Amino acid sequence: MEKTKNSYKKSGVNIALANKFVKHIAKISTKNVRKKNKINKQDNIGAFGSVFDLTKIKIKDPLIVSCTDGVGTKIELANKFNKFDTIGIDLVAMCVNDLIVQGAKPLFFLDYIAIGKLNLKKIKLILKGILKGCEQSNCELIGGETAEMPGVYEKNKFDLAGFSVGVVSKKKILNKKNVKSGNIILGIPSNGIHSNGYSLVRTILKKNKVSRKLKNELLKPTKIYTKEILNLCEKNLINSAAHITGGGLFENLARSVPKDLSINIDLSKIKVKNIFRWLKRKNISDKEMLNTFNCGVGFCIIIKKDNINKIKNILKKIIPLLRLVIFQKVIKNLT
Repeated sequence: MEKTKNSYKKSGVNIALANKFVKHIAKISTKNVRKKNKINKQDNIGAFGSVFDLTKIKIKDPLIVSCTDGVGTKIELANKFNKFDTIGIDLVAMCVNDLIVQGAKPLFFLDYIAIGKLNLKKIKLILKGILKGCEQSNCELIGGETAEMPGVYEKNKFDLAGFSVGVVSKKKILNKKNVKSGNIILGIPSNGIHSNGYSLVRTILKKNKVSRKLKNELLKPTKIYTKEILNLCEKNLINSAAHITGGGLFENLARSVPKDLSINIDLSKIKVKNIFRWLKRKNISDKEMLNTFNCGVGFCIIIKKDNINKIKNILKKIIPLLRLVIFQKVIKNLT
């Protein structure tokens, strides 16, 4: 038999190991199947395309909403601290939190993992987080792609991308056109930095010692707001919404308000978490903080003033310790 000099494996791509991971996905992801999807999960895993059954989705005049996002350089801290079981939650959160801005109910999720060299232990932990994020947002992981790319990524480096699809009734879609002068903005707290601003965080860490407590805080996964927001949407209590990500409060809220209106944010109402106080002490200006981080507010909803008490009562039943930040009214732009 001719001795093989060159092979895909020798070039750095291990197909056998990738197939082993696919079998692992098929084994554990069957637990993530929802009754509304009649498609056999095993038929999706390893197929060229993934199928989702829409026949049980009882929404009148349905609109499909889609989102894609990543986790950014928070991935580098996951590598640095060798902790990979929560970064997948971040991936799902960054996508589904965008879906619910339009009032869409997440249906399914797909992931893309690109890595320099396959490490089964690492990618199994990443997948564990993705499945947990799907569980928290009540959507289904129906497929994805894992690409081993030597030469593009260094041996221990990887990147993540997520794709999520949701559905909303045409009559219930949230839109900035619904916002009126006199509406109130409610800020729903973040649970930390979420997944934005980590290039700046990593720069700061080069000059500071990192305790175990700080490591845990920095890798705390992004909060998923699906349950709370969709509950309010079902009751028609929200006019518009904003997911507070890169760009901070001002930039993201501006995307959710008509151009002929402006907002006046009372920053003193925000309950600032210790992690943001720690960052502020690292010679970061107020403007930079507000333009880079969520600073304690992870999601905002714009509502009629008369609905404030109803919303407070509903949210407190879901999260007893939830603190709402009431901003100033949306006012007419006088310029």
